[in-house]
Amino acid sequence: MATEALELSGIDAYYGDSHVLHALSFTLHGGRLLGLLGRNGAGKTTCMAAIMGFLKPRQGAIRLYGENVAGLAPDLIARKGICLVPQGRRMFRTLTVRENLMVAAQARQNGGSGWSIERIFQLFPRLAERHTQLAGSLSGGEQQMLAIGRALMGNPRVLLMDEPSEGLAPQLVADVGRTIAQLKDEGQSIILVEQNIKLTLDLADDIVIINTGRVVFRGAADQIKLDDAVVSQHLGVF
Repeated sequence: MATEALELSGIDAYYGDSHVLHALSFTLHGGRLLGLLGRNGAGKTTCMAAIMGFLKPRQGAIRLYGENVAGLAPDLIARKGICLVPQGRRMFRTLTVRENLMVAAQARQNGGSGWSIERIFQLFPRLAERHTQLAGSLSGGEQQMLAIGRALMGNPRVLLMDEPSEGLAPQLVADVGRTIAQLKDEGQSIILVEQNIKLTLDLADDIVIINTGRVVFRGAADQIKLDDAVVSQHLGVF
């Protein structure tokens, strides 16, 4: 029987008086990759914000391996093992690559999977070559490697990835895809938010599509691959 790594049940969330997430419910099973898809403005990043505690749900539960973490402070959620690769990468631009990873290591408190700076450098040899370079001077692809490395340094039980291929050249998108596939093969539980539908369908085990903050489809990735009508209806042509 599959282990529920992360379960959202009936999540309602608001920005001020604006109701942005409507009874949102889906499950990420342990060791699997769930692709969270939707058109621009559908609520994908808002969903990530609710999971991470940046946006406090008014109703519902978010259970990490059975423990409800909905409404906890973001730093506590991260320490419990939900780590985010944020859209836009967000790093300490005036710190070196190594210093960025050290800051992430100091912030963690969970046991997790035992990520170290040396293991990050094995995953991303380019970062090892650039370890004394300021993060702000890295290329876009190198910054994305560092953003993923920073999240992994939190020893995630669940890894959230928000648009990791955004703004990258096709070859770098392929490199990011191979990295995500490797993490999944190693047993990492992942929620992937992506505008790149093909990349998501290539990587995902399961798919959830949301529209205006509501789930409009959930099922196996293979199901979508065989049903162009679902893609066309909810996402447009890719």
